[in-house]
Amino acid sequence: MRAVAIIQARMGSSRLPGKVLEDVEGLTVLGHTVRRAQAISGVDRVVVATTRSSGDDAIVAECERLGVPWGRGSEDDVLSRYVDAARATEAELVVRITSDCPLLDPTESARVVGAVKEALGRGEPIDYASNTIERRLPRGLDTEAFTREALERAHRGASSPREREHVTLTMYEHPADYRLLSVIAPYDASQHRWTIDTAEDLQLVREVMARLVPTHGYAFGLAEILAVIEREPWIASLNRHVEQKKA
Repeated sequence: MRAVAIIQARMGSSRLPGKVLEDVEGLTVLGHTVRRAQAISGVDRVVVATTRSSGDDAIVAECERLGVPWGRGSEDDVLSRYVDAARATEAELVVRITSDCPLLDPTESARVVGAVKEALGRGEPIDYASNTIERRLPRGLDTEAFTREALERAHRGASSPREREHVTLTMYEHPADYRLLSVIAPYDASQHRWTIDTAEDLQLVREVMARLVPTHGYAFGLAEILAVIEREPWIASLNRHVEQKKA
């Protein structure tokens, strides 16, 4: 089963414009996310899905520099952007990742991909799997995997702007129509926020990276980040007040 990780990316952001091209320890936020997605076991290809807006020419230029394939589509209809990318790459299984998650843990993401492949291999009718149905991981380690058929079905059925903007909303808000699989972590670290939506989020990521990149390179994950925060709990307080945007 051909699995393609599609990373949605654009320069526009209501709280921190241009965040995905911010430098963190010698690599852009997008670059970190791409490299981590490429390390997910079970993923055959990684592609960035950006928009046709001239403001996102910078995203395309960064993709060229990183050597990662890219596609361009609607700025507001992110669902159609994913469909275009899935069709272009002949994906059978789509792994959805957002570009503002440079601390994504490839091992945790691989658990989601592997769970879908194993279920389908056993003949179980699974459409969608995620490690966020029951959140036990920090925000920023979110991974969704869904079949191309489910994506196409959502594309045909989603009509509201909200459903078109949030790619998988149609799937997980209609469990009677889509067969969902919850991939639950064996530990609870859900109190942490490691995605980037504000300047405080970016500062936290920079503090973590500054402590881990010199000793681990870019090959570290959940356990190593938690160890840093346990030694220096003030780091976690940097963005503790930040509220997650509603879907």
